[in-house]
Amino acid sequence: MNENFYLMALAILQGVTELFPISSLGHGILVPALLHWPIDRNADWFLPFMVVLHLGTATALLLYFWRDWVRLVGGWLKARGGTGNAEARLLWLLVAGSIPAGLLGLAFSHRIKELFGGFAFAAIALMVNGLLLIAGDRLKSRRPTHGLEELSWLRALSIGAAQALALIPGFSRSGATVVVGLGVGLDYESAARFSFLLATPIIAAAGLLEVPKLLHHGAALHGLLGPIFAAGVLAGAFAWLSVWFLMRYFHRHEVKALRPFGIYCLAFGALALLLQRFL
Repeated sequence: MNENFYLMALAILQGVTELFPISSLGHGILVPALLHWPIDRNADWFLPFMVVLHLGTATALLLYFWRDWVRLVGGWLKARGGTGNAEARLLWLLVAGSIPAGLLGLAFSHRIKELFGGFAFAAIALMVNGLLLIAGDRLKSRRPTHGLEELSWLRALSIGAAQALALIPGFSRSGATVVVGLGVGLDYESAARFSFLLATPIIAAAGLLEVPKLLHHGAALHGLLGPIFAAGVLAGAFAWLSVWFLMRYFHRHEVKALRPFGIYCLAFGALALLLQRFL
């Protein structure tokens, strides 16, 4: 098959798994290896390609939640940069929640991926992620104690810090943040909304920080600019569909909403380890 086919397939995989609680990094390692996709991760064009996919995902989140962001920024302006209303306070909670994972990502992301980026580790971590999701459903057996309006600074920081788990292939950013959100007393829908709002600046920043490298590798992209741009649009489209589905899913499911994803992670991680022995 044409290499562009595999680039589009990887874009779809990234767009879906970035927001579903099943780890985009883990699937990005396991699926291409299991299916023998001829993608050279060391090629000069691969980093710019991934930058564009992340920017596509961030754009999808901004488009889906644009009304929320307009309200939050409007409230912040009315409060003159303070926390005088619910919208301004929530915006500052999102800023505070972005700091822990942002700092850890800048300091350790490449080192962590080098140490824990292997196939077997990603499969095992994906299974642990599944157990984490199932445990999150047990936390939901307690009644929610508050909404986003009453979320404390410490709880917002703890949800934000959970994003750092996504630096390890196999662990999901959205899964970790939703589980911690449930643990601090939010319901599924509020935990998911805070998780996706929190993910937007993190994913966008991760992409924008790599833009200089994208420009640096411009010469290596000759003939690939079209496919890379198309892949970014495709990743964004599937990310938008994913968040559209998940927000409705968490709104409708009051119990055991994370369990299907947890079972999937356990099953796929175990299957990947099994197939590795024969493929």
